[in-house]
Amino acid sequence: MESEFARDAAPVLSVSALLKSVRETLERRFPLAWIAGEISNFRPASSGHWYFTLKDESAQVDCVMFRGRAAALDWQPAEGMRVEARALVTLYEPRGRFQLNVESMRRAGLGPLYERFLKLKAKLEAEGLFDPSAKRPIPQHPKQIGVLTSLQAAALRDVLTTLRRRNPSIPVIVYPVPVQGEGAAMKIAQMLANASTRDECDVLLLVRGGGSIEDLWQFNEEAVARALRASRIPVVVGVGHETDVTIADFAADRRAPTPTAAAEMVSPSRDELLMRVAELAQRATREALRRIEYAMQTVDALARRLVHPRERLRTSRQLLVQFATRLALAAARRMDFFDAQIARLKASLASLNPEAVLERGYSLTRNAQGEVVRDAAQAQVGERLTTTLAKGWLQSEVNKKGG
Repeated sequence: MESEFARDAAPVLSVSALLKSVRETLERRFPLAWIAGEISNFRPASSGHWYFTLKDESAQVDCVMFRGRAAALDWQPAEGMRVEARALVTLYEPRGRFQLNVESMRRAGLGPLYERFLKLKAKLEAEGLFDPSAKRPIPQHPKQIGVLTSLQAAALRDVLTTLRRRNPSIPVIVYPVPVQGEGAAMKIAQMLANASTRDECDVLLLVRGGGSIEDLWQFNEEAVARALRASRIPVVVGVGHETDVTIADFAADRRAPTPTAAAEMVSPSRDELLMRVAELAQRATREALRRIEYAMQTVDALARRLVHPRERLRTSRQLLVQFATRLALAAARRMDFFDAQIARLKASLASLNPEAVLERGYSLTRNAQGEVVRDAAQAQVGERLTTTLAKGWLQSEVNKKGG
């Protein structure tokens, strides 16, 4: 009974007091820490706060990132993104829910260097340093190629081997420069400027082998990016492996996934060129033969149209005889037509001839003035008239007239 009474005498905690004690214990026990996981169920609220779940293969935890912290982040989290969150382990007392209050966040596995990479990339991109329209074309047939890399780099051997294999006739100049370590970025930028000033090559290759983000960091420096754009000679950058991406890749005139690929990109294959020349020679031969065949066909066609002068004279003579015959026939038909016309006109004239009228018994009387008398009223008594007959004429004097 005493033990049971003693138990009953223990202090009784409210739910609020219990959860507050647990929260304080958690916050004392777990200070701010970096926690890695994958974002799930990302829910931005209208208030500006972000709510999401951070999970891995075997567990998950609720997270909140309040508006002030979220606004300081210069990238947008997304569903399925792997991140590293700097968070405070705590308890949301109103719901008794374990959660993380996220103070800051970065993409998983990249850390501060990647954040610097993103900020510099955004800055240079805003300046137009990566503008595709400003990039220079790579010459298809360079007369000389420059290679910027370390003399001890395996990438140099790969590049030289590739260039020698593809086209040994192209001279290569190596500009030695450290590609890793403190101060290498400034030396790379200076060597780019020197190569541009010397102007010995048609294209430059800036290459090095793969490595960690720390190993390749010299190619993420602003000085290298600006030197690439300032170069008067087109530059191809082949740094690391295909999955490695640096600021230099964006600033270069062309990015190659590897140093070997960069060498292949700028060197036309000698074998391919020879094949191309042979193909063009065959096409030229076929074209020449075709033109000769066309010319032969044209000559044959002209030969068929060619006529001996004697034959041409004979044909012309025949045509002349035909034309003369046709002309004579036409002239005869024309004369017959005119004769018929004349005969018709003669007949018409004959029918209108006054003598023919007189022959039919008519006469023509004129007064002294030579006027034809058609009416008795025209004649005066005592006037002398002349009457023309078919044969001869008569003179008479008017002594009487009737109406």
